Amino acid sequence: MKHFIPLFLTLFSITLFAQDFQGKAIYQSKTSIDLDKWGGNRMSEEQKKMIAERMKSMLEKTYVLSFNKTESVYKEEEKLDAPGRGGNMWGGMMSSFTAGPQYKNIKTQQLIQDQEFFGKQFLINDSLPKLSWKMENETKKIGQYMCFKATAVKKLDDMDWKSMRRKRKPDNKKEKVSDSTAVKDPMDEIEIPEEINITAWYTMQIPVSHGPGEYSGLPGLILEVNADRTTILCSKIVLNPSEKTDIKAPSKGKEVTKKEYTEIVKKKMEEMREMYGGRRGRGHGGRFH
Repeated sequence: MKHFIPLFLTLFSITLFAQDFQGKAIYQSKTSIDLDKWGGNRMSEEQKKMIAERMKSMLEKTYVLSFNKTESVYKEEEKLDAPGRGGNMWGGMMSSFTAGPQYKNIKTQQLIQDQEFFGKQFLINDSLPKLSWKMENETKKIGQYMCFKATAVKKLDDMDWKSMRRKRKPDNKKEKVSDSTAVKDPMDEIEIPEEINITAWYTMQIPVSHGPGEYSGLPGLILEVNADRTTILCSKIVLNPSEKTDIKAPSKGKEVTKKEYTEIVKKKMEEMREMYGGRRGRGHGGRFH
């Protein structure tokens, strides 16, 4: 039987669930971007390298997942910002989406995200995303853990910047050389797919339904996620650490649902588009109302 778990693993799993069981997992998240599709084919290798280095703080992050049987807190590892971060319009806009701790409760199916947006604090309180996981007949080892593969299709909202891509031009439409003095709205060049494929690898040696980010709902801890151009990989696990973490939901900020928060962001983005197109970036724009 392919998914047979030896008796000693079962007994090991049971011992994990003693009173006050807790664990900690470290994840490395990396999102790739093809600069050539964003005009990078007109840049020198030195320019590409410089841009990639400036974007590294946005695209490569380290997270810590602290969990017990039913709850978890997922947050970015604190570190100093790299020099020059947010030095252009795109970097400045992305740095305005500052995500704080994310709390998940498997028992109540609740997700609470601490989120800062243009200097205002929000608490996004909603239910855990429902993913219809399909169990696949593939296994692999991640570190010392035997992992099983699961796949799903995830619906995206139109604010998921990690899956943003440049719009493809029709094959019969060649790119025209435009007047360099014309003001273009960069958002007109961007699109987000309606859905993406998710691949997750989970281990039943740690029988909790937690995982990095919003991912959960499998019969074991998720150690790796591949979602479009983003890969999240567990690099270290500590079970029953000597120093316990206080696993609780964040409580500061204006409470909104995910839908309400998305509408707030969309409205602000529309304001920025109008300012960028109509005033060429002059005037207001930094403050959130």
